[in-house]
Amino acid sequence: MSTYIIRVVLVAAGVMGLLQAVTAMAAELKVKAGAATTSVLRELGPRFERATGHKIAFEFGLSGTFKRQIETGEAVDIAIIAPALLDDLIKQGKIAADTRADFARVGIGVALRAGAPKPDISSVAAFKRALLNAKSITYPPEGATGIHLIKMFERLEIGEQMKLKTKPQQAAESVPQAVANGEAEIGILGATVLIGVPGVDFVGLIPSELQDYVVQTAGVSSSSKEPDTSRAFIRFLMTPEATAVVTAKGMERVPR
Repeated sequence: MSTYIIRVVLVAAGVMGLLQAVTAMAAELKVKAGAATTSVLRELGPRFERATGHKIAFEFGLSGTFKRQIETGEAVDIAIIAPALLDDLIKQGKIAADTRADFARVGIGVALRAGAPKPDISSVAAFKRALLNAKSITYPPEGATGIHLIKMFERLEIGEQMKLKTKPQQAAESVPQAVANGEAEIGILGATVLIGVPGVDFVGLIPSELQDYVVQTAGVSSSSKEPDTSRAFIRFLMTPEATAVVTAKGMERVPR
């Protein structure tokens, strides 16, 4: 075999070895994230993958559900959920305290079936009237928004009326679906989940006096098998590049 051919074979073998090493080092992160972050993370995730070679498996849903799953030992690398729930997991030793980072927040909004007349929700009185006039409303009671809404209804002294009108959803993404198919007249949830959904018109944010921003806070699982990569992903989520996506998708950074 000629010296040239030997060199080509050795170089090829070296390249293959490097590729195999990179593949072996590539991590696959399991991330449980609140539904409000769906549109943002679906864009940021692939960017991180392309830049690092790592893979991310997202599961989007309700903070309360994810907290229970983590408490019972379900494997996860990163949780991005309501801050109070994440802080409780930190107290339990389930999430590493030094990885906690407030990722972003989104305001609560209102949606109707596409083409339906939009009610006035510009003031507390108008929003209360819209709720009382609605035949049905929907939201996920176990999510951060749902917990706030139940307290808000009591504050507005319409708690009992709303119980009779409410068609609860187990999954956040089911709220716009229920509105689009006519199951419920009004959907109330974080704006990012309601904006741009086929068959649904976004009315706007609820009045500022009643507003409760849904904050999503990130942390690395204490039992993560990829703690360094998980920490790197959270750092990426806080970069200026990520902030541009957060803003474009209707969320905003949490004021410090």
